[in-house]
Amino acid sequence: MYPEYLVAPMRAELTNAGFEELKDAQAVKEAIESEGTVLVVVNSVCGCAAANARPAARAAVKYEKHPDKLVTVFAGMEKEAVDTARNYMLPYPPSSPSMALFKDGKLVHIIERHQIEGRPAQMIADNLVYAFDQYC
Repeated sequence: MYPEYLVAPMRAELTNAGFEELKDAQAVKEAIESEGTVLVVVNSVCGCAAANARPAARAAVKYEKHPDKLVTVFAGMEKEAVDTARNYMLPYPPSSPSMALFKDGKLVHIIERHQIEGRPAQMIADNLVYAFDQYC
């Protein structure tokens, strides 16, 4: 676990963009299993989260067509919430940062860490927008 003062600004990057932070398993379950579309961002302290993932998520959700719900869990902080979110992302292995789009409780699109590292934020945002066009 990381000190809260360290992750607070990283949390705020997403919550200030309209993401709801989920901190327990029940909140994750309720969000993902809800009707409609849900984007789950697994946030992280790593450099690729700062340079690529969070900027991409913030840019993508500005698009006119976007998920009904925007939620986030923080790897290395709320273990129960993160583990629950990752269980819904199976068979994909645990990855942080990562982004997953669910429709009516079913995983329909995922972006794993290896698809985030070394890629410009706009390329990742475009990937999300493409998924939003298909599923939202």
